[in-house]
Amino acid sequence: MSESNPSASVGPIGESDPADGCADPTRRALLTALAGCACLAAIEPASADDDEQPGASERPQKADLLVRAEGDKAGQVIKSDDLTLGGPPVRAWPQDPKTSVVRKGSRLNEVVLVKLDPNEFDDATRARAPDGIVCYSVICSHAGCPVTAWVKQEQGDKTVLKCMCHNSEYDPRQSAQVVFGPAPRRLAALPLTVADGAITVAAPFVGKVGAQQGG
Repeated sequence: MSESNPSASVGPIGESDPADGCADPTRRALLTALAGCACLAAIEPASADDDEQPGASERPQKADLLVRAEGDKAGQVIKSDDLTLGGPPVRAWPQDPKTSVVRKGSRLNEVVLVKLDPNEFDDATRARAPDGIVCYSVICSHAGCPVTAWVKQEQGDKTVLKCMCHNSEYDPRQSAQVVFGPAPRRLAALPLTVADGAITVAAPFVGKVGAQQGG
């Protein structure tokens, strides 16, 4: 795992004003607090209606479908052919196939899918990524912000998943291991199956979902 580059992690936090000669501790604390608020603001809370639906807060279950989480196609079931090789990734929620309840009562249920060349995968990733489709929790393991970007990695030439709050980067080809930034561990993976183009959940999350304790 690469070490985080402090100058690229948190924007203005910790930077001193040349006119002051050093950072004002009060100003530093204020900027830190504002950055935390910005991180939380990026996380969309679930609605009360979602919380009230039976099963909406349950973790993804075997045989769940995956539906788009955003955009003008939000709520539509995602099929293998809907994903473009090489990205971009698609954010999704699991959906109970029997009740049609979308499990968005907890933000910890949101995932991101991307279709890649399976020849680039490690063995563990390949075993749970049919048709080259990998699926990971969208919650960054550092501070719980959503992983929203698909960019060329900071140190390397691959395109990776990136959290824009503190610049943590994850390689989806290598079980979403951290390749840059302060994140303490990889993203949780959601194993999939594909049959006749339909994508379904094969098993519960592999790994811990959510941010580090105290993060």
